[in-house]
Amino acid sequence: MKWQAKEMDTYLQSKEYVDTALIPLIPIAWQKDVKSTVAMGEFISIITYEVERQFHGRVIHFPAFTYVKNEEMSERVSRLKEWVKELTSGGVSHIIFLTSDGEWKISEQELEGMLIWLPTIPLEHMETSYKREVISDQLKQLIPIMTNKWQNNSAKR
Repeated sequence: MKWQAKEMDTYLQSKEYVDTALIPLIPIAWQKDVKSTVAMGEFISIITYEVERQFHGRVIHFPAFTYVKNEEMSERVSRLKEWVKELTSGGVSHIIFLTSDGEWKISEQELEGMLIWLPTIPLEHMETSYKREVISDQLKQLIPIMTNKWQNNSAKR
């Protein structure tokens, strides 16, 4: 489900089935590495949209967690922990962060949730059909990771 009012009606009717928050982690930079930073955000936004589409009814695609690229990692993590606290207090069982920013791997252990890092694939010059193929290939790798997480967590209960 998307972060939209009309989708929240569906969520409120079936919230016992919707247990996963998808949160894209999107950097912002305007002084240097602008294009590569934008490409990271564009790629992860597309992937997150497609994951939501595949698992509609199980996940909610939350708005992107954005941060300035030169923000201290400790500040980013602290702000993200506030999001996690809000979501888990509201009944979200699984939180999945998607990013192309490798800096998050350094602080992965501090996060409550699953961090999935995907290298940015520049899509801007690709033909539409090839772009779809690349996204599809990424999803084929990502979907088993997510379903495995759900299965492992339900086995622990």
